[in-house]
Order: sequence, then structure tokens, then C-alpha cells
Amino acid sequence: MRTFAHLADLEALEGQEIGTSDWITVTQSSIDRFAQATGDAQWIHVDPARAAAGPFGTTVAHGFLTLSMLSELFAASIAFADVRMSLNYGLNRVRFPSPVPVDSRLRAVCVLDKFEAIPGGAQLTVSVTIEREGGAKPACVAAWVTRHLV
Repeated sequence: MRTFAHLADLEALEGQEIGTSDWITVTQSSIDRFAQATGDAQWIHVDPARAAAGPFGTTVAHGFLTLSMLSELFAASIAFADVRMSLNYGLNRVRFPSPVPVDSRLRAVCVLDKFEAIPGGAQLTVSVTIEREGGAKPACVAAWVTRHLV
């Protein structure tokens, strides 16, 4: 994890990588809990026996589960000593270039696209690439907009 003493320190880092998370494992339990919470219980996610005969040979995580991991992965990548609150402001673009088979390990690589000063803090637009260990393509790429208040 990379820690910045001041949120404003990021302003000079536009266009640069600002953090990379540790690897985290996507378990069947997390897939099942996500399916239960969202009502998306498609067999490709929650039925290991049927999924074994499917196109990926195993269950795969929901794309939206992978996307929802942005918060955890970002928090494991970057910290700001002077920020008292961070808010999810939205997404400009999201794609899921490859599936996430159960028990895959994922990490996030964060590149700061834009730093905008706002009253009381800053709005960041960050290109987040969620990599799958051993995967040829990312599991998810997103342009994520967050607001941070100091």
C-alpha cells in the first residue's frame, strides 16, 4: 500500500501509477453471498457441478462482484493521511475483458487520470485495472471517480 501524507500530493501525479493492491482470492463463498445479496443466482456462478460442464470448467464470479471489489482493492492500494472521508462518485467506463474463475487471485493497479480540486478536498478519476493472476487479460477495467474530503 502506498500512503500519501496529503491528498494534494496527488495533483503532480496525473498520468502515473499511484498504487497497486495485494492479491485477494475470490472464493465460492464470496460468489454465493454476492448471488444471494443481488438475486443473481445464475448457474454459471453458483452451481459448481453444472458449471464444471460449462464454458469455463468451473464457476465464475459475477462481473458486478468483480466491480464491487474496487472499494476493497483501492483501499488496499492507496491511503491518504489527511482524508477524513471518501465517497464513490461514479464510473465513466467499465469493461470485463475476461472471466474470473472461482479461487482466482485478483489485484488492482491504479493510475491517476485526473486530479480536480473541489471545496474541501479533491475529485479523482482513476483508471483501475483489476488483474487476474496468470490471466492474459484483465478481469475488469474501470475509470472510477471518487471524492475525498480533508
